[in-house]
Amino acid sequence: MAQGTVQVTHTGTSRWRRRTGEYPSLAAALEAAGDGDVLTVAPGTYRENLVLRRAVTLRGADGGAGPVRIAPPDGVPLTVRASVTLQDLHIEGQDMAAPAVLVEDGTPELLDLRIMTRSAAGIEVRGSARPTVRRCTVDNPAGVGIAVVDGAGGVFEECEVVCAGQAGVSVHGGAHPRLERCRVHHASGAGITVTGEGSGLEGVGCEVYEIKGAGLRIAARATAHLTDSSVHRTTADGITLDTDAVLTLSDCDIHDVPENAVDLRSRSVLTLTRSTVRRFGRNGLSVWDPGTRVDADQCEIHDSTGDYPAVWVSDGATAVLDACRVHDVPDALFVLDRGSRVDVVDSDLSQVRNTAVSVSDGATAQLDDCRIREASTGAWFRDHGSGGTLNGCAIDAVQTGVIVTKGADPMIERCVVTNPAEAGFYVSAEGRGSFVACRVTGSGGYGFHVTDGCRTALRRCRTERCARGGYEFPEEGVVAEECTGDESAVRSSVPDAGPGGTGPAGAAGRAVLTGAPAPAGLLGTVPGPRTTVPAAEPAAAPVAEPRPSKDVLGELDALVGLESVKHEVRTLINMIEVGRRRQEAGLKAASVRRHLVFTGNPGTGKTTVARLYGEILASLGVLERGHLVEVSRVDLVGEHIGSTAIRTQEAFDRARGGVLFVDEAYALSPEDSGRDFGREAIDTLVKLMEDHRDAVVVIVAGYTAEMERFLTVNPGVASRFSRTITFGDYEPEELLRIVGQQADEHEYRLAPGTDEALLTYFTKLPKGPAFGNGRTARQTFESMVERHAGRVAALTEASTDDLTLLYPEDLPDLP
Repeated sequence: MAQGTVQVTHTGTSRWRRRTGEYPSLAAALEAAGDGDVLTVAPGTYRENLVLRRAVTLRGADGGAGPVRIAPPDGVPLTVRASVTLQDLHIEGQDMAAPAVLVEDGTPELLDLRIMTRSAAGIEVRGSARPTVRRCTVDNPAGVGIAVVDGAGGVFEECEVVCAGQAGVSVHGGAHPRLERCRVHHASGAGITVTGEGSGLEGVGCEVYEIKGAGLRIAARATAHLTDSSVHRTTADGITLDTDAVLTLSDCDIHDVPENAVDLRSRSVLTLTRSTVRRFGRNGLSVWDPGTRVDADQCEIHDSTGDYPAVWVSDGATAVLDACRVHDVPDALFVLDRGSRVDVVDSDLSQVRNTAVSVSDGATAQLDDCRIREASTGAWFRDHGSGGTLNGCAIDAVQTGVIVTKGADPMIERCVVTNPAEAGFYVSAEGRGSFVACRVTGSGGYGFHVTDGCRTALRRCRTERCARGGYEFPEEGVVAEECTGDESAVRSSVPDAGPGGTGPAGAAGRAVLTGAPAPAGLLGTVPGPRTTVPAAEPAAAPVAEPRPSKDVLGELDALVGLESVKHEVRTLINMIEVGRRRQEAGLKAASVRRHLVFTGNPGTGKTTVARLYGEILASLGVLERGHLVEVSRVDLVGEHIGSTAIRTQEAFDRARGGVLFVDEAYALSPEDSGRDFGREAIDTLVKLMEDHRDAVVVIVAGYTAEMERFLTVNPGVASRFSRTITFGDYEPEELLRIVGQQADEHEYRLAPGTDEALLTYFTKLPKGPAFGNGRTARQTFESMVERHAGRVAALTEASTDDLTLLYPEDLPDLP
C-alpha cells in the first residue's frame, strides 16, 4: 500500500459490500466507511482534522515502515463521537485552545496511541463518553495530560503521562474515571487533580512521581480511592485535600516528599488502610480545621527528613490511628487547639527524637494500649485546657515518661514507664492530672516528680528502683492514696499523722501516701516542706551552722588581688546588712537584688568569690544555708523538648537556700541558636527567680564580651541582676603571691632568686586563650614541685633544705 493512502476493508452484511478500497485521505476513507469497517492507514503524516462518527476501526498498518502521524496545523486532530477503535497512531496537535484527542460520545477503545502534542490537553473525555484507553502515552508539555470532565467516565489501563505542562490527570465537573496500572510523571501543578461535587476517581496500581507541585489534589467535595498506588518525588505536598474532599488510600505508599506527605483541611476526610508514609520533609499527616478527619488503620509513618511532627492535628481537626506504627521522626503526634483530638489505639510510637505525643492549647489526646519506646518525652500535656487519657500504655527507654505543665489536666490510667533517664511522670508549672494504677520502674530520676503549685492526684501508683526516689512532692497540692514503692515505706506530709504514720486519705491540699507498713523507726516521721518519698531514704543531714560574717570576709580579703571585686562585694553586703537593720527598726529598706553577673577570664576567682558570697549571705540570715551549686549548660539543657525545664528545675531545687552559679552562662544563648533548647533553660530560670526570689541567689558568669552579648539579647535576664562585677586578669606580682601562698600551704620555700625568676617567668608568659590566671599560677607551682621531686629523688641523702627549697631551675619552660 502506497504511503499517504488509506485501505478500507468493508465488512457490511450485504455480500456486495465485502470489498477493499484505497483512498487518498483519511477524511475520504471515513466518509466511505460504515459501522464495523476497518481503516488501515499507511505510514506517513496526515495533516487532517478527523471526526469519527461511525463505529469503525482506525489503525496503523501492520509492519509499517514508520508511524502514522495525524498532525493538522491547528484545531483538534482527532474527535471521537462513536464507539470506534483507534490503534497504533501518533497524534500531534498545535492548538493551545484545543485537545489533541477529544472523546465526546460512545464507548470507544483507544489502544497503543502515542500523543505528542502542545495542546490544551493530550486526551479530553467529556459528556456521556466512556472510553477504554489502553497502553497510551501522552507527552504534552503545554497543557493537561488527560482531562476527564462534564460527567464523563472511562477506564485507563497501563497508560502513561510522561510530561504535562499542567496537571497530569485532571478530573472535574462530575466526571469519574478509573485508572489501572497507570503512571503519571513530570507534570506541573499536580500529578492528579479531582475537583468539584460529584467528581471522583478510582486508581489501582498507579504511580505518580517527579511532579512540580502536589502529587494528588482532591478538592471541593470531590472523592477518590487509590489502591496499591504510590506518590513520590514531588516538589510540594504529596497529597492535598481541601473543602469537603474525601480520599481513601489502601495499600498505598507516599514517600520522598519535601513538604507534607498528606495535607488536608476544611472538613476533608482521609481514610488510610495498610498504607505507608515515609521520608517526608514536614508533616507525614497534616490535619487542619473543624470537621477534618483522618482514620488510619494498620499504617506506618516513618523516616522524617525534616524537623516537624509526623502527625499534626490542629484547629479542631481529628485523627484516629489504629494499629499503626510511627517511628524515626522528630515528634510523633502533635495535637493543638481547642476541639482538636487524636485517638490512638494499639499503636507503636518509637525512635522519636523529641516528644512522642504533644497536647497543647486545649486539645485532647486519647491513647489506649499503645507502646512508646525510645523517645525523649513519652507524652507532654502542655497547658490549660489540654487533656485526655492515656490508658494501658507502656512507655520504655525515654528521657521522661509523661510531662504535665501549665494547668493541663489529663487522666493517666494503668500506664507503665520503664527505664526513663529522668522522671517517670513530671508535673510542673501548675500542672494538674490524675494518675491511677501507674507504675515507674528503673528511673534515673524520680518516679513521680511534682513541683510547687501543682494540684495532682495519685491513686494506687507504685515505683520500683528509682535512682533519686519514688516520689518528690511539694508540701501542698498533691493527694496520693495507696501509693507504694519497692522499699515498702510510707511517708506523709500531714502534720497530724496517726499511729500508722498516715493522715486521712484524700486530705485536701496535702501529700497523703498510704501503703505497706514502714520499717521500725520510720513511722510517724514528718518530712519537711519538700517531701521526697523514695521509701526508706535516710534522713537529710542537718544544715551546718554558717560561719560568722567576719571570718568569711576575712577569707575574702585574704584573696590575692581582686581589689575592685572585694569593694563591689563589700558595698553590696553593706547595703544588705543596713537594709536588714532598717527592717528590724521598723523602717523601709531599699530593695536590693542579690543576683549578680560575674565577668572575666578563667582562673580569676569567680567561683571562689561566689562561694564566699553565699556564706556571707547565710551568716547575715539572708540565705538559709549559703551553699554553692555550680552548673553549666550541660547540666541545664537537655536533648529534647521538656527535659531542659526538668534539669533547670532540679538544679534550682538543689541550690535552694544557697547560690546557683551558672558558669559560661552565655552558652545558653548561642549566636546561631536555631532549635537550641538553651532558650528554654533561660526562660525556666527567669521564672524560678521571680517565683522564688528569696530562696536562691543566682550568679551567671563567663567571658566579658560573651556575657555582654548574652545580657543584650536576653533583656529579661539582665533586668533580674543588680550589678555586674568584672574580674580582671592577675598581674605578674599577684601571680607570684599566689605561688608563694601555695608554697606556704604545702610546706615549701622559695630559694633566693626564685622570686625574681618567677616574676620574669610570669611577665614573659603569653596571655593568650590558654592563660588561666590563678589557675596558671597553681599549675606553675605544681610543675615546680614535680621538677623538684625529680631532682631530689636522685640524691642519696636529702636535707630539710633539699626537701623544701624550690629553685629557679625548677620552673617549667615557657610555652
